[in-house]
Amino acid sequence: MKMNKVDLSFQSCKSTYKDADVVIYSIPMDNTTSFRPGTRFAGNAIRVDSFGVEWYSPYRERDLNEFKTADIGDLDLPFGDVDKQIDIIYKATKQILKDGKVPMMVGGEHLASYPVIKAVFEKYPNLHIIHLDAHTDLRESFFGRKLSHATFMRHVHQFTGDGKIFQFGIRSGEKPEFDWASPQAGHIHQRKFDFEGLDKIVEKLKNVPVYITIDLDVLDPGVFPGTGTPEPGGMQYKDLLWAFDQFQKLNNLVA
Repeated sequence: MKMNKVDLSFQSCKSTYKDADVVIYSIPMDNTTSFRPGTRFAGNAIRVDSFGVEWYSPYRERDLNEFKTADIGDLDLPFGDVDKQIDIIYKATKQILKDGKVPMMVGGEHLASYPVIKAVFEKYPNLHIIHLDAHTDLRESFFGRKLSHATFMRHVHQFTGDGKIFQFGIRSGEKPEFDWASPQAGHIHQRKFDFEGLDKIVEKLKNVPVYITIDLDVLDPGVFPGTGTPEPGGMQYKDLLWAFDQFQKLNNLVA
């Protein structure tokens, strides 16, 4: 008897890894989470819930079937060993890039983005980063750890240098972080509280390699409460859709 099984991949992505242009992979990691754990379960939770979402988007007037996307599932990470986890994520991303694919990583805590950005930067040294988040993530260390969800973007800056990081929606952090991110310091571009000016930044970055990273706590907790560190006063769902409208204008979105 032929039996049908449930395919636990995002929206039942039909492409094989070999044929795909975009590769989705998730990171079951929340070791440095400081308020509410659970982001390590996000990848498969998103996959399960994606079965209730239509493939066609009336907002975009596009269908997911138009795209060659493969979902390779969770990376196999040793629980509790942050340094080893970072190394595995980095090597997996390097392989995806080597195979000519666009990596689309789903967290996991935001520290998971650090090794991904590092791998992408090594392929695209002129990489620019658009970062949507409630938090600065610019501390030098947090609870004695140099690499954590609260520090990762400061450490990304160590290899990108000044003028390559563009933050929007920021509304939480320590004063030294905001001082470091100020226009007077000149390290990064930071827009507090909203996405104003994102369209102008996208126009500026239109033809350079761009990496987009989104922490969903950029949304207001009334819209999206299920995050590790919710912050009041956030963006609305339609604001995020508007941001995606801008991202479509990028000619070299690499991850």
